[in-house]
Amino acid sequence: MASFDIVSKVDLQTLDNAINVAIKEIANRYDLRNSKTSVELNKKDFTVKIDTDNDMSLKSVEDILLTRVIKQGVDGRSLDFTAEPHQSGNRLRHELKVRQGLDKDQQRKILKLIKESFPKLTAQAMDDQVRVSSKKIDDLQAVIGMLRRAELEISLQFVNMKS
Repeated sequence: MASFDIVSKVDLQTLDNAINVAIKEIANRYDLRNSKTSVELNKKDFTVKIDTDNDMSLKSVEDILLTRVIKQGVDGRSLDFTAEPHQSGNRLRHELKVRQGLDKDQQRKILKLIKESFPKLTAQAMDDQVRVSSKKIDDLQAVIGMLRRAELEISLQFVNMKS
């Protein structure tokens, strides 16, 4: 039986490189020159912390960060911008979560898409990933194509292909 795993993971070293490039660009930007803006990656908590002066600076920093992350080859959907920034004294702080792994709702959505389109395939949720099995490798490639075309709010990687 041929199989592969569907995961949602971010290479932290690549993300760290993208953040370092963004920090250099922030230091050189004229509109952010005198602001005391900082961007930090916490690899243990999978968070990116942005600390800046005002809302306009925050939007510029987020735009720079997203641009650099995409240019480094990391999917922009792996950063979660949904959390609201909060005021701390005269500073504005925003904590972005780096999405790692598939939660139960995302697994259910992926399993439902696979079962509706390919009823003969075997798909099962395992920890923070989904394993898809089939007798034909062509069916597995069709599943990969279908999931890439699907409008999902997460980035997916297809790993561990076995035939």
